[in-house]
Amino acid sequence: MKPAKRFEDLWIWQQARILVKEVYSDFGPRTPGERDFGFRDQIQRAGISIMNNIAEGFERRTDTEFARFLDLAKGSCGEVRSMYYSAEDLKYVDPKTAEERRTKGKQISAGTASLAKHLRTDSKVQEVKQSKGSV
Repeated sequence: MKPAKRFEDLWIWQQARILVKEVYSDFGPRTPGERDFGFRDQIQRAGISIMNNIAEGFERRTDTEFARFLDLAKGSCGEVRSMYYSAEDLKYVDPKTAEERRTKGKQISAGTASLAKHLRTDSKVQEVKQSKGSV
């Protein structure tokens, strides 16, 4: 697999974009949760945060910074998943929809964790190579 040249090339960003669309659809006009403005705002912000943190991290200068933003995106994945339990309990979404969204969140979370681990490992390898070269 070749390295991504743009954040839009990243599978995790593409999946986060799909999740945002689904969240907005689940809590848009004529849905059971449309009038719970606080809940709706929070879950929509958390969904957007996943996508934007992946993009912002990609645009940073170092792998270490990118990995930190991936950690933030992973945290937002957890928030969205948690909120879908509440949405299901409050009957804002049906159990099938809630499980589908949680599954997508888990997949994105696993992808962000894997990429962050790779970036941190690669960053350490580069540091070792640089320190050996300067000795």
